[in-house]
Amino acid sequence: MVKSAKLFKERKLVIYTDGGARGNPGPAALGVVIGDKEYSEYLGEMTNNKAEYLALVFALKKTKALLGGKKAGETELEARMDSELIVRQLNGIYKIKEPDLQPLFIEVWNLKLDFKKVDFRHIPREQNKRADRLVNEALDSGK
Repeated sequence: MVKSAKLFKERKLVIYTDGGARGNPGPAALGVVIGDKEYSEYLGEMTNNKAEYLALVFALKKTKALLGGKKAGETELEARMDSELIVRQLNGIYKIKEPDLQPLFIEVWNLKLDFKKVDFRHIPREQNKRADRLVNEALDSGK
């Protein structure tokens, strides 16, 4: 945990998330990068948008677990993802029209309250290569 303590010494942390489905819906997975730590998970059959939300939920929960509750409450997060739709929904620009995304939006909204501040930023896919690679590795392994 010494390395993690050093990593999160700053009060602002950037996380990268990606979710993807082969087919829409189809086999899906998530990829998350928190500092120098990488996580991926096979999710089963779902839409790409649902996988994107689940990646963000995973990242917020994992970040809080790594930091601990008190430190999380003092930390500003910048969540970077290449899903313009999800970012615009979370920033209040787009409405959530898909009923299965509404509970995930609420879950993200509640999880962000564990942190001092959370900004959701859209980035080009080229800047999200690590998280994208993790998604594809999980999809390739099927687990």
